[in-house]
Amino acid sequence: MDSAVDTSAADTSAVDTSAVDAAVRPDRSPWPARALALAVALLVTAPVLAPGYVLLADMVFVPRQDLDLDALGLSGALPRAVPADAAVALATAVLPGSLVQAAVLLLTVSAAVLGAARLVPPGRDGRRGAAAGVAGLVYGWSPYLAERLLIGHWTLLLAWAALPWIVRAGLRLRADSPRALPWLVLAVAPAALSPTGSLLAAGALLAGTGRRRAVRGLAVVALLSAPWIVAGLLAPAAGTSDPAGVAAFAARAENWAGAVAAVLGTGGIWNGAAVPDSRASALAPLVTVLLLAVAVAGWAPRATRSGAGGRLLVLGAGGLLLAVAGVLPGTAQLLEAAVAGVPGTGLLRDGQKWAAWLALPLAVGAGLGARRLAAAVRGVLPGAGAAVAVLAALLPLVAVPDLAWGVGGRLQPVAWPADWQTVRTVLARDPAPGDVLVLPAGAYRAFGWNDGRAQLDPAARWLPRAVVADDTLVVDGRAVRGEDDRAAQVLAAAGDPARLARLGVGWVLVERGTPGPAVPAAVTGLPLVVDGADLRLHRVPGAESGPRPSAARAAAVGVAHGAAAGAVVGAALWITLAASTVALRRRSSRKRVPA
Repeated sequence: MDSAVDTSAADTSAVDTSAVDAAVRPDRSPWPARALALAVALLVTAPVLAPGYVLLADMVFVPRQDLDLDALGLSGALPRAVPADAAVALATAVLPGSLVQAAVLLLTVSAAVLGAARLVPPGRDGRRGAAAGVAGLVYGWSPYLAERLLIGHWTLLLAWAALPWIVRAGLRLRADSPRALPWLVLAVAPAALSPTGSLLAAGALLAGTGRRRAVRGLAVVALLSAPWIVAGLLAPAAGTSDPAGVAAFAARAENWAGAVAAVLGTGGIWNGAAVPDSRASALAPLVTVLLLAVAVAGWAPRATRSGAGGRLLVLGAGGLLLAVAGVLPGTAQLLEAAVAGVPGTGLLRDGQKWAAWLALPLAVGAGLGARRLAAAVRGVLPGAGAAVAVLAALLPLVAVPDLAWGVGGRLQPVAWPADWQTVRTVLARDPAPGDVLVLPAGAYRAFGWNDGRAQLDPAARWLPRAVVADDTLVVDGRAVRGEDDRAAQVLAAAGDPARLARLGVGWVLVERGTPGPAVPAAVTGLPLVVDGADLRLHRVPGAESGPRPSAARAAAVGVAHGAAAGAVVGAALWITLAASTVALRRRSSRKRVPA
């Protein structure tokens, strides 16, 4: 079915409700899915709700993040965390970073479960029922969630959670539903906080709109992506990436079934440290086969594969192809050539993240399959349909049993050492010019106070000045070159304070208790401003001001941020005011006369 979406309940019986185009119809009984979403979110993120900060891999929140050059995408590096860092800076200006982190993770998981549940079309009785629960669990209780939590990719998970809502918003836009455009803006906004998220959002949008209204929908994605697009185009860093990253970040096997089987189950992340223990089980591939079989049963009827259903399947196939491109002969070489020669294609290196597109048809198909199989069994053995639905719902839980309680307790909050606030205060009060060089060289840290967990260097988010840090990544002993030329230049001069001063470095921050190359002796001889148990801060005498963006570049990036933020605020006001107007119109105009 490829016609406009009919949202009226009166026509439900006349339309094949197994078609995904019917997914925007309201549910006559929405609260079970909402309760399931909240229960799953609490069970997964419970440890994160304790006081402190979960500092794991790329997930680094601080008490207060500044809206500085790095956050806006005006530093020398590629804007990989734009506009996510700007959004966090605004949020932590109002709330402590620990509350922001807890809220983000809790809402992400609950939105993913509820979104997938609501993407399943209601049955002929107007209820989504057990099919919604199965779809929500397949999507929201998955290896994809577990592995991306353990690698700290919270912005990617925001996009993943938004995808079902983007598909629904695209369906509404296709049908010219009231206020479809502002709802689409709000659905895309979380995904557009990162470059990868924007691309994932574009694919999900096209699955909803098809050719009809695609231009308007993609215009929304482009507008909300303007901060990182403009910042990336104007960044001094090279847009190309090290082709060695294709092999380093390719999907990997998690058990005897290989990398492709891992991706089919939405797992297969490149970092072995980010894989739950349960994924190494010999039974894990068998559970994946069962989930795929249920999904195939859901997509078997021809009606489900027409219209939006067919587009969703195409999207999933594209996600699978991108996810395994780095491990297949031929495609890996093509990807390496593209990454080395085409600016921006470095986004394709981490292939497994595109399995988010595959997860959508897998979840919807599993929900539809559970409904279809339950109906078939019920016709033969009355009362057995519920048992089939329960078994289908248990499959994702069996696939990743250790997702519960912060992926088996691996998401544990810790307290930031007091030295970080001390250094921040000193740098904020000192009027001397110069940026901060962070040593020892390395993009990631393993502090003893964080139980040795690998985490992204936090200095850029903690400190109120521009930070120069090594952006070279080491994966399985293989170095993947970074893109920040200034960082490489400054690190090469780390043993020469006079040259550091000319390069605009006024401070050197030495982080203690973490592995890394030895700090040059010349640095230890610099004037010591802070000498704490965890941090040492040295002043570089005679430093010049660090490089700053041109007025034109700053203005262009600022306009892009303003346009994206204005679109989100405008969409929220549009929906709010429209809802208020409708409520007023529904009120009776007749005066009540006392009896």
